[in-house]
Amino acid sequence: MSKKYDFDQLIDRRGSGSVMYDMCQEMFGRDDVLPLWVADMGFAACPKITQALAERIIEHPIYGYSVPLEGYWQSIIDWQHERNGLEFTTDEVCFIGGIVHGFALAINHFTRLGDKVVIQEPVYHPFRNVITGNNRLVVNNGLKRTSEGFYEMDLDGLERIFNSERPRMMVLCNPHNPIGIAWGADVQRQVAALARRYDVIVFSDEIHGDLILKGQRHTSFLTVSDDARAVGVVMGAPSKTFNIAGIVSSWCVIKNPDLRRPFFNWLATNDECSPNFLAMTATRAAYRHGGEWLAQCLDYIEGNIDMVVDYCRDHIPGVKAIKPQASFLVWLDCTGLGLTHDELIDLFVNKARIGLNDGAMFGHSGSGFMRLNVAVPRSILQQGMQQLAQAVASL
Repeated sequence: MSKKYDFDQLIDRRGSGSVMYDMCQEMFGRDDVLPLWVADMGFAACPKITQALAERIIEHPIYGYSVPLEGYWQSIIDWQHERNGLEFTTDEVCFIGGIVHGFALAINHFTRLGDKVVIQEPVYHPFRNVITGNNRLVVNNGLKRTSEGFYEMDLDGLERIFNSERPRMMVLCNPHNPIGIAWGADVQRQVAALARRYDVIVFSDEIHGDLILKGQRHTSFLTVSDDARAVGVVMGAPSKTFNIAGIVSSWCVIKNPDLRRPFFNWLATNDECSPNFLAMTATRAAYRHGGEWLAQCLDYIEGNIDMVVDYCRDHIPGVKAIKPQASFLVWLDCTGLGLTHDELIDLFVNKARIGLNDGAMFGHSGSGFMRLNVAVPRSILQQGMQQLAQAVASL
């Protein structure tokens, strides 16, 4: 495959309304940090998406109410079938205005005030926020650290929680953010069997499902068993995959009609499932024409990950980069530095002058860790690693 796309291109995002850059002062207390935190990429989007949006916006300057574009639903169906073996019909999928928003909708539809919802920390922090903010109760089945330093699911702990706490829902972050675990079919089958036995709905967030790294594969929850199809609510999106998170376009697939019909009807009644023309245009172009761009993007990201892993090993004693199986996020184990968590944040922000996600925001077990976004031009990432190495050397 010829190298067709330039992921080394430096693009100035300051002043563009970018969360990554324009919220640094609010996030870190200073605006002179190198931002490597929020999970969008520093790469230009796939040109086919840019072209499709330009044609729609410029060549047809009426932006009225819209109905699904021809081929929009089929582009989602075909992509998931060909890439992930996930099969569904147009009746089994609907539009969702973002994964966090979709999770909030699912919480409000499928659970009641005071119901319990299981998460597995360290995990994407909006899950906890949505649960508690909607007056539901969080139950944590924390991930277990393996002897090799990676993580695994505590299935025994999950069954104990299902049996004793009787939660109504469980969140499966699949692949898992921030660690980048690509959950295999066997683990998911066991989760599904437990969930069906104890009448627990499994919300599977698969937004990172296309960002699978070499030697791994994404296994959608709905593909693993009849139990999974009975209890599963899956949401995904092209947003992380193709760097179009600002164009809010997600989808929800539910196979079980007893779950799907009431939920989809409720969404339609509340006007929560109507895609806008920009989302449809970008999604259709991404799924129809973005395969080659994604392949080259993943190769570049893999190179960045390898660089971070090697650089930490060779130049930053006390910091270990845990190589993910999926996504462009790297979980940094900084416990070897012997710092308190506040001292660790000070090291990164005020000494190294790089802005990362604080590991503790993903749960108490994230204390002593940081989450690094490596989906940036390599020169930027090298600069960040060098600044961190100098800061650590100064301790």
